[in-house]
Formats: sequence, C-alpha cells, structure tokens
Amino acid sequence: MRSEAAPQLDGLERFASAGKGRGLRARRRFAVGELLLSCPAYAAVLTVSERGSHCDGCFARKEGLSKCGRCKQAFYCNVECQKEDWPMHKLECASMCTFGQNWQPSETVRLTARILAKQKTHPERTQSEKLLAVREFESHLDKLDNEKRELIQNDIAALHHFYSKHLDYPDNAALVVLFAQVNCNGFTIEDEELSHLGSAIFPDVALMNHSCCPNVIVTYKGTLAEVRAVREIEPGEEDKEKLEICKLNDPPSAETVKDMIKYARNVIEEFRRAKHYKSPSELLEICELSLDKMGAVFEDSNVYMLHMMYQAMGVCLYVQDWEGALCYGQKIIRPYSKHYPSYSLNVASMWLKLGRLYMTLKNRTAGVKALKRAIAIMEVAHGKDHPYISEIKKELEDH
Repeated sequence: MRSEAAPQLDGLERFASAGKGRGLRARRRFAVGELLLSCPAYAAVLTVSERGSHCDGCFARKEGLSKCGRCKQAFYCNVECQKEDWPMHKLECASMCTFGQNWQPSETVRLTARILAKQKTHPERTQSEKLLAVREFESHLDKLDNEKRELIQNDIAALHHFYSKHLDYPDNAALVVLFAQVNCNGFTIEDEELSHLGSAIFPDVALMNHSCCPNVIVTYKGTLAEVRAVREIEPGEEDKEKLEICKLNDPPSAETVKDMIKYARNVIEEFRRAKHYKSPSELLEICELSLDKMGAVFEDSNVYMLHMMYQAMGVCLYVQDWEGALCYGQKIIRPYSKHYPSYSLNVASMWLKLGRLYMTLKNRTAGVKALKRAIAIMEVAHGKDHPYISEIKKELEDH
C-alpha cells in the first residue's frame, strides 16, 4: 500500500520498488509519445570537445557563439546565457587561465564541483528535486571494489588540485560518497546521433529503473531532460528503462562458444584502451581482425559482433571513409531493429547516420527513406516540436 507521504507529480508517484530500491510509478494511463516528466538539470557540464559549437550554458548548438572574455574557452548564445552560467563557470574560469593546457579535470570531477557549489548556494530543494533530492541518491559504496575506490580518490585529488580556491569541501569520507552517488546517478547528454555532449544530474529522472524493454525513454532538450512513453502505460505500472551463434550444419561446442565470448570481451576492452594511443588505421585493423575471428562462431546479429561493427563504423566516420561507414551501418541496422524496442534512440540514430551517409554519397532515395524512419521514431521519443526534428526536416528540404 502506498504511503500517504510518498512524493507525487501529476500522474506519477515515487514508491519502493521490490528488489530495486526506489522507483517511479504511473497513477494514470499514458499514451505512446506522451510526456510524463520534464526535469531541468540540477547541475550540468558541457564536454570540452564540444566547446565552440554548443553553448556552455544551455547546450544549444549554433554558430557565432560569444566566448568568455577572460578564459576564452567557454562559449555562449548571448549575455543572458553567460550570466546564468557564471555561478558555475566561475569555478573554472580563473583555474583554466592559471593551468592553461594543463587544466584537465575529468568530466566527473567538473560535474561534482558544480554539485558542491549548487548545494552551497541552493541548500533548499530545487525544481529538479520534486520527487528525489540529490542528498537521497544511492551510492552503493558496499559494491565498490578497490579499483573503483582508487579511481574515486584520484578524482578527489583532482578536485582539490583544480578547484581549491573556489569550493568549501566536506571531509574525504563525504566526498567518497558524493563521487559514488554521481557515478551511480549521473546522465550522459547526447545529440540526435547519440554523440556525447556532456554530463548532468537529473534527480527526479534518476528514480527510473533500468529495463532492456523500457516503457519510457529519456531525451534531452538542451539541459532539460524529458521522459516520454514509448508504449502505453497503465496505472500502477512502473516506469523503467541476447546472444546468437551461427546456424551451422556443424554447430560449435559449448566450450568453443565460451572461449569466443571470453575473446570478445577481451578485444572490446583492448579496443577501449587502444583508442587513447593507436591510429585510426590500427583501430580499424583491430575491428576487422576481431570480426573475422568472431564471425566463425557468431552471427552478424550477435551483440559482440554488433559492438565491434559499431566501433569500426565510428572509425570510418572519423577518417571520412563514407562508403566504409555505410557498409558497416547497413549490417548493423537490421539486428538493431530486432534487438532494440520500437522507439529506441539507438535505432533512430543509426537510421539518421545512414540517411546522412546516403545523402553524402548522392543516393537521395535511400537517404530520404532512412531519414524519415529516424524522424518517425524521434517524433515519439523526443516530441514533434524538438529542434533536432526541425533540423532533420530542413536537411530533407535542402536536398
């Protein structure tokens, strides 16, 4: 039975989810595409690589942004955006000037610094915390192994190093908890192709539990998170967010499959590390060799095969090998459509990439078809009035 004190929003309520901790539950029916919840970021930080193309304050993508007159590294739509972001940017502005190219705190450190500053200036509950306060976040400290604890200590050291002049710090134990909370509850803000734009904290959205077959989806309009239904949700329903082997005449043994899964996991980790120091051609070679080896046991629709094909497509896009990227994308889209739910952003972003590749390669018929498929998913996931959809429709008109 629901407690009378349980926090609620229109049509939604927070509740205790058995075996999963706190959750979010519908109190009325929601139709496909209907907006359940909007949550402004409690704190957000634009990734460094997107500076100059997106506003540091509202994350809008546009040309002709104005840069901060002091550090020359933060960019804004206008004076209003700059003034609104100043309480957060001032944490970094002087430090960036002092350290120059040696200013390199991780995104997690930057986000945590902003949370500490926000907690000092806004001790009361904010508009982002109608259902769940940041201080209520789970930290799962008991599940941290020694490696993760060491990484947190490194982050704490970086926080003191880069932000010492601007923050009042709690003790080390409290900082460990806070970093663990950020790691558990942080969100990655992505654009329409699921490229990384930044990181943020959306407390109310953090209530939703993960699901491989979700009934809602989270999208972003700048630094505002929006949650929409991707299938009909009935009152009382919780809001929540496969391996295949080759069909051979002589199927592989269980031991062969087990060994190949181990190999796949190792090569994925190898690739993740190699991205930091190997050239694009070397990275593509890792992808191609691993796909050849795994292809002897796994179907193309196997999740490990798809992961490495996606990485290979990314490398091809980086070096502007449009035909190579298209080849991988064509292999990926069918199993993506099978593995992911109907209104998955992964499927939408892949159709979008394919559409833009077709257009670049002068195949307008295939490009229009792919872009329209992306729009059909995004109109449900993002809402029909989202700027990304307007941009894609303009692309269609321009071609």
